[in-house]
Amino acid sequence: MKQFLGVKCGLKWKVTLWILWGLTLKVAAQSEPMISSQEQPLLERLTEGKRKVDWADMNIQFCSAVDASFQNGQLDETAFKVHRIRLEVLGGFHEKFTYHFRQSLNQYTTPNIPLDNLSGSVELAMVGWQLNDRWKLTAGKQAVQFSGYECWVNAIKVRHYSDFNNTIPCYQAGLNVAYKMNDSHEFNFQVTNNRNGDSNDQFMYGLPEGVEATKIPLLATVNWDGYFVDHAMQLRYSLSYGQLAKNKNVFYFTCGNVWDKKPFLGYIDFMYSREGIDSKGLISGVTVQDGVGKTLSNVDYFTTIFNLDYRVASHWNLYVKGVYEQGNVFKSSGDVTAGTYRRVWNAQLCAEYYPLKNSELLCYLHLLYKNVHLTERATRWGAESYNQQRISLGLVYTLPVF
Repeated sequence: MKQFLGVKCGLKWKVTLWILWGLTLKVAAQSEPMISSQEQPLLERLTEGKRKVDWADMNIQFCSAVDASFQNGQLDETAFKVHRIRLEVLGGFHEKFTYHFRQSLNQYTTPNIPLDNLSGSVELAMVGWQLNDRWKLTAGKQAVQFSGYECWVNAIKVRHYSDFNNTIPCYQAGLNVAYKMNDSHEFNFQVTNNRNGDSNDQFMYGLPEGVEATKIPLLATVNWDGYFVDHAMQLRYSLSYGQLAKNKNVFYFTCGNVWDKKPFLGYIDFMYSREGIDSKGLISGVTVQDGVGKTLSNVDYFTTIFNLDYRVASHWNLYVKGVYEQGNVFKSSGDVTAGTYRRVWNAQLCAEYYPLKNSELLCYLHLLYKNVHLTERATRWGAESYNQQRISLGLVYTLPVF
């Protein structure tokens, strides 16, 4: 019996030593770099050691402010906010290829695996291939080719978005083919996902009862950019169509009309969507009772944005901005009648000071007034109209790393 126990104990010690040795090797392997310092970088191997880097940029963009927020004229909160902080890396190599990566540190995502297998905080992760003077191919996560100046301008320059642009799926994985007819006309043909997460995450209160998730969650977009009067007049128009759920589609018409000639920058945007299911959730939000709401069907949204910038001096810029938005149900269903449910007015005034010439550093004072009016069709669920005000004193800077 003792001999048997001795053999058994000896065997246990041998097994234990083998396990410890294996774990030691595993930890050592995990601490090693994935690429040996003696190995050529990928770019050098692709270019046979020539390493043709045409250009490269890396920057950090951030916007921080102290905000005093009011609800119906009463002070709601005063606090310091970091509205945006983003890391951006972009460049080109081998003359025909470009890359662009950008990650937002303000974006929060659900723990579920997203549709594109990529964190929602990553806004851009794409590679471009200039096939020739006219054609360019872009693959990866990219901006959806919606139009409207507020939509396509760098988000670091927007103090407060319209509800429409704040709820559209603006960064998606997909493929874009650009065709440049000449210096004044360019077309884009794009297919992307129409959501990041699963179908239930796309809608505020999940899919309506009896509606099945789509197996083709894609959005196709055709875009035209036109430049006139020595590029002072810029027109950008887009049509998009996709499937939100089985037999439930979405259609977008978006356009931006810009006049950009110093000292003025003015634009008027028009944006419209017709949706088989309320993907934005702005109308469905009025149905909440005891914390429970429902996703409505057959809705449409219309938004128009007017903005005028005036560069008073080399260090000063002023702008005034106005937004009107409307949300409707275009087809009655059950106890939901067709008609207008919400109207929104949004007025903004901003003064910007640039301490340094030819720099992205600026300080701003921004005033916002927003009124959300709910019609009688919406208030029957108990929702109420309200207005918001905000005073912001902030700083914006794009820090060039290299």
